[in-house]
Amino acid sequence: MARSDQFSALVEQQPANVLFRFSLAQALLAEGRPADAVEHLTLCATQRPEWMMPRILLGKTLLGLGRRAEAKARLAEALQLAIAQDHEDPAREMQALLAELG
Repeated sequence: MARSDQFSALVEQQPANVLFRFSLAQALLAEGRPADAVEHLTLCATQRPEWMMPRILLGKTLLGLGRRAEAKARLAEALQLAIAQDHEDPAREMQALLAELG
């Protein structure tokens, strides 16, 4: 059984549980299914505005899918959270990605 199948079952049981959705998104990304992960990462970012990691993963995923404008917006949000939460390494990473996007 694929890891995403395990988390899909948990999400079916508790669709509002953002931790299950985040884990499902990570599993989908690991399985090479980025387009399927977008919905779950978006929900996590929407439901928890202070949660930086879903925005980072969502930005990178959107970038990989060629959705640059959407990626830029999510990466900018992640950068602001990284700065506000004193996460120096993610802040530097987001600054570099945003600089590449122009």
